[in-house]
Amino acid sequence: MNRSSTPDNLALDPSDKGQHFRDAVSTISAEGRRNWLYPRKPRGWYYDVRSVVSWILIGFLFAGPFIKINGQPIILLNILDRKFVLFGTVFWTQDFHILAVGMLSLIIFIVLFTAIYGRLFCGWVCPQTIFMEMLFRKIEYAIEGDAPEQKRLNRSPFTANKALKKGAKLGIFFGISFLIANIFLAYIIGVDALWEIVTNDPREHLTGLTAITLFSFVFFGVFTRFREQVCIVACPYGRLQSVLVDNSSIAVTYDFARGEDRSLLNTRQKEKRDDGSVFFTNNDKIHKDRKYGDCIDCYQCVKVCPTGIDIRDGIQLECINCTACMDACDEIMEKTGRPTGLVRYASFNSIKDGLKARLFTPRIAAYMALFAIVFGLFVYFLGTRPEAEAVILREPGRTWNELPDGAYSNFYNVKIFNKTLNDQAVEVRLLHPAGEIQPLGLPDLLPAHELVEGRFMVFLPGSELQPVRTPIEFGLYSGDQLIHSVSSVFIGPQNP
Repeated sequence: MNRSSTPDNLALDPSDKGQHFRDAVSTISAEGRRNWLYPRKPRGWYYDVRSVVSWILIGFLFAGPFIKINGQPIILLNILDRKFVLFGTVFWTQDFHILAVGMLSLIIFIVLFTAIYGRLFCGWVCPQTIFMEMLFRKIEYAIEGDAPEQKRLNRSPFTANKALKKGAKLGIFFGISFLIANIFLAYIIGVDALWEIVTNDPREHLTGLTAITLFSFVFFGVFTRFREQVCIVACPYGRLQSVLVDNSSIAVTYDFARGEDRSLLNTRQKEKRDDGSVFFTNNDKIHKDRKYGDCIDCYQCVKVCPTGIDIRDGIQLECINCTACMDACDEIMEKTGRPTGLVRYASFNSIKDGLKARLFTPRIAAYMALFAIVFGLFVYFLGTRPEAEAVILREPGRTWNELPDGAYSNFYNVKIFNKTLNDQAVEVRLLHPAGEIQPLGLPDLLPAHELVEGRFMVFLPGSELQPVRTPIEFGLYSGDQLIHSVSSVFIGPQNP
């Protein structure tokens, strides 16, 4: 088999010659059926490094809910109580603008990183890839064998041996999925709340148990059946890659300048016998007058790909930059006496022009400037966040009360958020207009990183009132220091 591909064939226009692969998905047949992938087990330097990185990240993921900083979990995304914790710092709903700017800076950083390094995140850090390729797939290899053994097992009649292997694999898969569901729930409700759900009477926590069960089956379905379809079909980041990368982005790339034209070793051996050429041997060296490139069309890069693509067709949306093809190609190059790196981290332009990859481009500079601005704004908001913050609202369902001395009163509800690492005494005072405050169950001491609620009454003389609605301002004090001010309204009569 001899397939030829030139650099021009790797352009991003699917109408070009040789671009038919961009009109179809490798995991879907022409009839619309699922093409089940059986990727071979990778091995090599990059796979070993990825394994180490993956185990470190998996360890951090499972240990994260139990790690505490300043008495708070390292990460907590409690949507139900509207409490968010990042590296021991508590954020409440009043800090939404900080979280929004922080999230925006993270998105811009992802755009910047992707524009430079392509889909590197997917292959090295993405939880889907780590769990699928470094945990579930390894268990599958251990139980059912490599790709050829898996194919034979699936096509074989149903026997006791097949039932044992399939049952063991699915049982382990569901157990791990159940454990992952519990860990993810711990990041939402906290370890203590999760422990109550697990240890108490199930009838008292039906909602929590339902959530754990649902998450478990979702993870089980993803890693058992959906698999690479998450990256190919469902992942929005993969879809965005088409507009984030360009020909200067660094990604797992096939060196077409060195590898083309392709030819099998048998073809080269035959031509050597036929015409006596001296450079059609298994160990031929690179020189400008040879007939074939270094790619021997062995398809090992395709056989190990977890998304079923041929990296030699060029940069594709389905490629998650997992480096499996790089390891497979390097192994073949070493066996045939050729230099490694035929498939490597590079940009399209660097291979086409034979130059070093250019990282700093006008587009990258624009992304970097935008990231610096937004991240600087996030740091500013974070640094100027008050130590405590209050939300004060008039008590609903109540109007004003007239007192014998001609004054009027309103009831208020208050929520005070202590954002510091220490307990602190705070006091609500009336700043404007002149009047008095009568606390009703308002605590004197606020625990660190906690929310407290209370009530108080405000008394204003009739001379300070405006018709119906009077603007009023409160101050939250720590000692004699004003740390936060809150505006509200005081409801009074039409003619005070």
